[in-house]
Amino acid sequence: MLEAWGQVTSEYELDHFEPQSSNPHRRLDYLNLVYSCRRCNSVKLDQVVNDPFQLLNSENVATLSDGSLRTQDNETERLILQLDLNSPRLKSWRSMWMRIVALAEGHNKDLYYQLVGFPENLPDLNKLKPPMNHHKEGIEQSWFARRERNDLPDSY
Repeated sequence: MLEAWGQVTSEYELDHFEPQSSNPHRRLDYLNLVYSCRRCNSVKLDQVVNDPFQLLNSENVATLSDGSLRTQDNETERLILQLDLNSPRLKSWRSMWMRIVALAEGHNKDLYYQLVGFPENLPDLNKLKPPMNHHKEGIEQSWFARRERNDLPDSY
């Protein structure tokens, strides 16, 4: 969740679970694409990674007060090491944001929901025309579609 705050800088890119260099035929395969921050994309390089969204949003990951990520799950631990998610810089950054969010929660609810809520400009996946989409049901499960149905929670 905390890395979602990188959206402020708009430094997100499309990346591939299986690198294009080793599997060029999967370059446009929907199941091989992941929305990644620029930093993680550059650290990952040509490594194959499991789905970060699935692993890091699971209940088995804890963010400690020092900003470090901890898990008992081997796959998640491997991802944390692959992407260097417990680097001193990221731990410090997470810790700072956790303190900011806690202050906002206690003193400014509007700011709190601005920090932990979904952005206003969620993409409407219906407008995209990828060359192939094997999972069209994903459009109905998207955050944009959930907001349209009033089914989106207030925060991540």
